[in-house]
Amino acid sequence: MANEAKPAQQRIDQFFSGPGGRADNWRDLVEAAKVWSKGGDRAPYDAALSALSVTEEFHGYPGLRLMAALKEAAAAGDAATSQMLAARIAQALQTKSFRQYAGDWSTQDEASGDVPDLLPPTLGQSAARRPYFETLIVTGVPAGNWPGLLAEWRKLRRPVDAFIYEPVVVGSLEDAFCAAMLNPNIAAVVINEGFGLRSRHDAPVLRAMTGAMGLGDESDASALRLAHILKRIRPELDLYLMSNRDVEELAGNPEADVVRRVFYSVEDILELHLSILEGVQDRFDTPFFDNLKKYAQRPIGTFHALPIARGKSVFKSDWIRDMGEFYGLNLFLAESSATTGGLDSMLEPTGNIKKAQEKAARALGADRVYFVTNGTSTSNKMAVQALLGPGDIAIVDRNCHKSHHYGMVLAGAQPLYVEAFPMTEYSMYGAVPLKTIKQALLNAKADGRLDRVKMIDLTNCTFDGHIYNTRRVMEECLAIKPDLIFLWDEAWFGFARFSPFLRRRTAMGAANEIEAWMRDPKSVAAYEKQQAELGKNPSDEVLLKTRLIPDPRQIRLRVYQTNSTHKSMSAIRQGSMLAVKDIEFHTVEAQFKEAVFTHASTSPNQQLIASLDVSRRQMELEGYGLVANAMEIAFAIRNAVNTNPLISRYFRVLGADAMVPREYRQSGFTDYLAAGTNWASALKSLNDDEFCLDPTRMTLVCGTAGYDGTSFKGLLASRYNIQVNKTSRNSVLIQSNINNTRSDVAHLVRVLAEIAGEIDRGLAKGGATARVDFDMRVNSLMKDVPDLPNFSHFHAAYRGDAGTKTNEGDIRGGFYSAYDAAGCQYIRLNDPEIDRRLKSGPDLVSANFVIPYPPGFPIMVPGQVITQETIDFMRKLDVKEIHGYDAAEGLKLVRTEALARMGKPKAAAPKLKAAS
Repeated sequence: MANEAKPAQQRIDQFFSGPGGRADNWRDLVEAAKVWSKGGDRAPYDAALSALSVTEEFHGYPGLRLMAALKEAAAAGDAATSQMLAARIAQALQTKSFRQYAGDWSTQDEASGDVPDLLPPTLGQSAARRPYFETLIVTGVPAGNWPGLLAEWRKLRRPVDAFIYEPVVVGSLEDAFCAAMLNPNIAAVVINEGFGLRSRHDAPVLRAMTGAMGLGDESDASALRLAHILKRIRPELDLYLMSNRDVEELAGNPEADVVRRVFYSVEDILELHLSILEGVQDRFDTPFFDNLKKYAQRPIGTFHALPIARGKSVFKSDWIRDMGEFYGLNLFLAESSATTGGLDSMLEPTGNIKKAQEKAARALGADRVYFVTNGTSTSNKMAVQALLGPGDIAIVDRNCHKSHHYGMVLAGAQPLYVEAFPMTEYSMYGAVPLKTIKQALLNAKADGRLDRVKMIDLTNCTFDGHIYNTRRVMEECLAIKPDLIFLWDEAWFGFARFSPFLRRRTAMGAANEIEAWMRDPKSVAAYEKQQAELGKNPSDEVLLKTRLIPDPRQIRLRVYQTNSTHKSMSAIRQGSMLAVKDIEFHTVEAQFKEAVFTHASTSPNQQLIASLDVSRRQMELEGYGLVANAMEIAFAIRNAVNTNPLISRYFRVLGADAMVPREYRQSGFTDYLAAGTNWASALKSLNDDEFCLDPTRMTLVCGTAGYDGTSFKGLLASRYNIQVNKTSRNSVLIQSNINNTRSDVAHLVRVLAEIAGEIDRGLAKGGATARVDFDMRVNSLMKDVPDLPNFSHFHAAYRGDAGTKTNEGDIRGGFYSAYDAAGCQYIRLNDPEIDRRLKSGPDLVSANFVIPYPPGFPIMVPGQVITQETIDFMRKLDVKEIHGYDAAEGLKLVRTEALARMGKPKAAAPKLKAAS
């Protein structure tokens, strides 16, 4: 954030300044110590240490003792000791060696003994390491007694413990909140009674938030209130309450369901210690992966159809042994087509896959989760096929992934396409405005067809980072039809569950909020108040302008979320999850199972299933910190590109103000890097705005450097070993993820600087001619861009039962028209016949999907009438990859005669005489 990474600020509520910002602050302290030790100014060191001391209170390492030693050295004027100690702590934090190396916790400089490993902890080492985490202790004990309290907790450690943890003590609700936000190592929280409300540190933004939550005085600082706050921001945390009052009554309170266990505070805390370890163990356990490891170590005789299992055919071969040497023995030992002997069936899970999916459901906030091993394309088709049938209408974003369109074909459902707002300058679409979706529902209602509208099918977030206000979309649509099903394709957004900022914009996050709102008695009052204001028969115009409130008594909450786990978590490619929160799931469970049978492989890859299991473990235990780091990486890239004088001359990362039109940013939010922006203003945008921009997805404009997106992507890959994902006519999409480091940022920035420098030198050497050519190229890419075509309509032959106001069609019929070779024809794109028919008829009707990459969405679907704007767009396209179109053959069209035959009424089938 623009004003959140300054180390001199003694503020505890700068939550976008995450792990990287903390490392920078320690680096600045070390540099200041070096200057001081060489006789320079001491003041910068004192200021840096003062700033660090505030937020370091919320971390287990370096802890109270080491921070006290730093302060004592500074107070004694000992620059050498200050430098030595600061450098040792900074290195331990950077390498994370403090998690395993006891010497890092000492105040002495140990020249001998073990040396902290600069490589990741598992590289080149065979000894098992105990995972490290931290436990937050919230207490009313005076701060002077905290060292003794910490010592008592450390005495509980035992060599047999599977994990090791360090306690972190705070004495107020605000400090507990800040610790949970700032310290990603916290995995458990122990809440004692008697703590205060306010932090003793500067936190004006936090004060505004606590005021909005109704926390006005010390009496509001209850243990249960804090438990609910912490569970909301970090639902993965295990919470434990310690009470010296009537614990039986507290444990029986329904409001205490967010707490893992309640303890009587005067009892031995060993049970609490064991409970903390058990809670982390519950998240650490990976039922399928654990069993697969055990299976791989057993002597198995394989007499099933998988020769590669156990690896004998590989390692005994002179010809393919190199594959075994490359992948390692365990991969083959863990291969099997068996579903017994400790393994399980993906099609009918009853054992460890079932348990793994239940843990994934907990992690994602869903009722149930399905593992899918052939990508989210399959997850989407499974959901569409299970939830829709022939003749059902689904409101679908026309620019969604092709799997949704094909799912409609398979189900025989009729898509009612709605259009996203266009971003013509960058040859991409945004997301579908809520007003457009509501209008489609109201049109169906006016046509008497609302009962056939079964589903809203949208992409969240879009390829380019547009995030819906998922709760608002679902609530307003449910106000019109309370039993709608929502399918949210969150292929690119699975990580968002583990960010307290982005979670509210996920399907499951919003569904849980709606569920909680429905239980609140105030929800009925809010609905009835609005109904009284609207009157009995409000016009469509009024309904479109009003933020509609659904009747909580009528809602049937039915939400499905698909995510490409491999796109944002540590799963192997094609690993996907389908999350369900559907109160009516029992009515579709049988057909859902049939959809699984239809699409899931009967030979799923064991390693894929294991990676889904392990990726869930990782995100539950460290996902919060990993996502915070991914966001911080993105902010660093945005800042480095847009503020560098050389790079920004030719490249820029688009801000929210360029990616989301003003009318959809009701809060006035402009960009994460805008002056004056902090986490509170970003949070207001995430709460209120119709669309937000995922900070981890960055549209880098390269057209201003004279490169089209495809060429620039190729240049980065072939010359600089940098891989990016999507391209547009004049941009490439850069995505930060949990795998990225600051070194990756430095490499990208260095490459962009090198390319910008080459452009500079080329223009200087080429003179006026080079400048003219360059400007013409930029103008062609940035100004002379084709208008994006909207979906037109289905031909009447595919709209036999359509309404007058709605625009759905029989896409399945259109799709199978292409199977009739005699009923189709090809016309080349530049043939004058195209222009003649556009002007005089008959209609040009597409026989298949036509999907150019970029932009990657169907500009034609089967049965669609092709219009002038679509032809103009295709003729201006300069991309090499267009699925469903062969330039040598031309457009595949349904012949007019075939359309006429489809329009004729079919003869009734002869009645069969009943058997006697």
